[in-house]
Amino acid sequence: MTGMIGRLRSVVIDCPDPRALAAFYSALLGLPLDEEGTDGDRWVVISGSGHRLAFQQAFTLRPPTWPDPAVPQQIHLDVDVDDVEAAEKQVLALGARRLPGEGDDFRVYADPAGHPFCLIFGA
Repeated sequence: MTGMIGRLRSVVIDCPDPRALAAFYSALLGLPLDEEGTDGDRWVVISGSGHRLAFQQAFTLRPPTWPDPAVPQQIHLDVDVDDVEAAEKQVLALGARRLPGEGDDFRVYADPAGHPFCLIFGA
């Protein structure tokens, strides 16, 4: 393999309401809204500490049905937490919901738009 071709700019998540989903992930990850990267309500960016998540409007999005493969995950984020019980209470209060499936060091949730994400703990 040769040198780098490019650098990751953003992870982009399709959703019906970019501003609302950006607010959810802003609270979850502590990343503030990036006004310069945001374009109205159709493209919203949060960023900080070298991380950047963008949320793009997609009215016809079919939310994943994980773990049922009828509609695949499409994307998911792993989020490290120190206290999974406290983190779970916080993400549920933000509008997440718990999904089936977990392991010794992770639990699975859906964000308000239906995208799965995992809280990773004990690592």
